[in-house]
Amino acid sequence: MITLLSKLFIKDRLNYKEPSVRGAYGTLTGAFGIFLNLLLFAGKLIAGGIARSVAVSADAFNNLSDAGSSIITLLGFRMAGAKPDTEHPFGHGRFEYIAGLLVSAAIMLMGFELLKTSIGRIIKPEATEFSYLALAILIVSVLVKLYMWFYNRSIGQKIGSAALLATAKDSLSDSVSTLVVLISMLISRFTSLRIDGWAGALVSLFVLYSGFGSAKDTIAPLLGTPPEKELVDRIDSIVTSFDRISGIHDLVIHDYGPGRRMISLHAEVPMEPGDDVFDVHDIIDNAERALQTELGCDATIHLDPVAANDENTERLKQKMTNALEAIDPALRLHDFRVVPGPTHTNMIFDVVLPYDSELSPEELRARIGEAAEKFEGGQYYAVVTVDRPYA
Repeated sequence: MITLLSKLFIKDRLNYKEPSVRGAYGTLTGAFGIFLNLLLFAGKLIAGGIARSVAVSADAFNNLSDAGSSIITLLGFRMAGAKPDTEHPFGHGRFEYIAGLLVSAAIMLMGFELLKTSIGRIIKPEATEFSYLALAILIVSVLVKLYMWFYNRSIGQKIGSAALLATAKDSLSDSVSTLVVLISMLISRFTSLRIDGWAGALVSLFVLYSGFGSAKDTIAPLLGTPPEKELVDRIDSIVTSFDRISGIHDLVIHDYGPGRRMISLHAEVPMEPGDDVFDVHDIIDNAERALQTELGCDATIHLDPVAANDENTERLKQKMTNALEAIDPALRLHDFRVVPGPTHTNMIFDVVLPYDSELSPEELRARIGEAAEKFEGGQYYAVVTVDRPYA
């Protein structure tokens, strides 16, 4: 159904990275989700009344909260698609994450309310009435929720939407919780056990767990997460494909919402005396333009000249690389240069210290300094800047 509707209402529907297409998918899935959840709410409310089941009624109001969540998702996509302005020069893309967080909060609130109601039924159990109509409604509900999980997850992955992926998780938990209610109804039909309250409590725990997981997934991009390795490798491949650029470092990727990335990095370019800096700058400009064209992002590249064909520099760099390997194999250096003096020689460079390393920046500098002093009679000093990996 969603595929058919997208063919009818979304122009250029396969261009998933285009902001207008993403917004159209968000609007379509949000509106369709509201429609289905309202139908499920009405059906389960009728079924809960017929069966006198708190678990079925609780599941009905869970679908009503899902309809409200779909409205939030719909508004989130609309606001995320707004153009940048003077107060928000990087656009409004992160509002989509906020929408996902609001969806998660609504899910957890409803789960808490369902738990309170179910505990009341556990304390004072009541008999339920079996109804084939209620049973049929629950079976249809499970199938509908599985369908909603499938299309929300599929579209969420295609357009990279945290809000839709959160909605997909909620739909899957809803199908499981409704299945629990269905099983409890069958148990009550064929036994004397009154487990309606216990089934309602289990449903509420499913809802709470789903809400917590979705909140965690949507908070992460708001706080900032490292980019995917595939993206980092792609950036490295694009930049180093240009003649004379030998490597990159200090890569930082700022994510202001889907389709709104900004990239900054340092590009290492071996240079010799007499090289024309304008020619090298032209290479950097072309690399920036390639990133913008191929990845659809703004890019800024800082030129880092590296001494070319200097045997002493290369020899000392290799010795320091070996020293770092002995301290911690995960350490990496860059921007290595040598400044000789009458009494000693400074080796100036940056070292990337992983976050999971047991060494502090101060301890690392001390260890490197000790290693440098052992180079050829102690005439070398290490001047170290400790970096942290952002990618």
